[in-house]
Amino acid sequence: MQTTTRTETIERTQRPWGWYETVSEVAGNKIKRIGVLPGQQLSLQKHHQRSEHWVVVQGCARVTLGEREFELPLGGHCDIAVGQVHRLANTSTEPVEIVEVQFGAYLGEDDIVRLQDDYGRP
Repeated sequence: MQTTTRTETIERTQRPWGWYETVSEVAGNKIKRIGVLPGQQLSLQKHHQRSEHWVVVQGCARVTLGEREFELPLGGHCDIAVGQVHRLANTSTEPVEIVEVQFGAYLGEDDIVRLQDDYGRP
């Protein structure tokens, strides 16, 4: 049996609310780690071409899905349909981290439609 060791450098992209890392990307899906700093939140947004699945791996996230807002504890998960308005927030004093799995034919960052943003981004 042969063992192969894969060494990769995963680039962390800084954002005003925290950071993200793309862990894997192949045709049809992308996996990201997303960290949200205490008291920060991502834009209220939707996507035309992808759905998402979120799993909380650190802390307790505040999630907006359409008209609903709820806490998502460690190990909690939710699905976001194509076109569904959503937001990830950290209302605690501890870091929040999720794993996001995106599904769709197009997974580019320019498929983010921001409806509200604390940082003035279009």
